Amino acid sequence: MQVMKSLSQVDPTPLQQPQPPSSSLSLGLNVMRPYEMVHHLVSCNAVVVFSVTDCCMSTVAKRLLFSLGVGPIVVELDEQANGAGIRSVLNQLAGAQQPVPAVFIGGKFLGGVQTLMASHINGTLVPLLKEAGALWL
Repeated sequence: MQVMKSLSQVDPTPLQQPQPPSSSLSLGLNVMRPYEMVHHLVSCNAVVVFSVTDCCMSTVAKRLLFSLGVGPIVVELDEQANGAGIRSVLNQLAGAQQPVPAVFIGGKFLGGVQTLMASHINGTLVPLLKEAGALWL
């Protein structure tokens, strides 16, 4: 299992170019740069999933979390005007892994669907979710 990585370990400087405002972003985040948006979302929510609507792995990750009773914040990158910029931030975090879906729990990058499933199978996912405040079981 991969150790969770903090978003603060990502270098935001390559992505500090201004982004045009977009009306498609929800939560009033349309004026933020991609790094700022990702940082804000993951630090203010227990569970965040960056996804692509037609990606089967993204669907598996979301369904697993929903089946456990977690209501994650889901950001569909293909529906965001700055989805490419957000994906660049996720690429920095994921390293050699495929960046989508990208699951954050308790403000830290957990990984993709493989790490999420491995955590669930080995019994570490539910304690992580409880610690993050996403489950009260």
